[in-house]
Amino acid sequence: MRPVRLVRIAAEAETVRWQAFAARTVTRLACACIALVFVIGAVTFAHLAGWYWLRISWALNFYETALVLGGFDLVVAGVLLFIASRSGPSRTEREALEVRRRAVAEMVRMLTLAQLLLPMLRVLGSLRRRGRPDRA
Repeated sequence: MRPVRLVRIAAEAETVRWQAFAARTVTRLACACIALVFVIGAVTFAHLAGWYWLRISWALNFYETALVLGGFDLVVAGVLLFIASRSGPSRTEREALEVRRRAVAEMVRMLTLAQLLLPMLRVLGSLRRRGRPDRA
């Protein structure tokens, strides 16, 4: 009965881990979508302000102004991508994964022990039966 219990514990731990992962992913996605709307507005106005500032203060032509703004956009995009890639699993996910690993390891150990003991029990059972006289 113990291996069945360990399988159930491992399955429950995996369910908890996937639920935590899904909740974290949904939260991150919702925040990213809302932030994207604000970023688009802010970048639009920043580009307009930057365009006019570069054209007036640096006396750049249209092409030079576009290159400066494009380079700035690439740097900002790189920084944002770096920040987005730094998210890792939560404490709940790590703990649930550890519980599942332990349960599976214990289940394998129990099954291995049962597989080793089963032939020995069969031999003991056959020796016991041999010692009894047959009933007629």
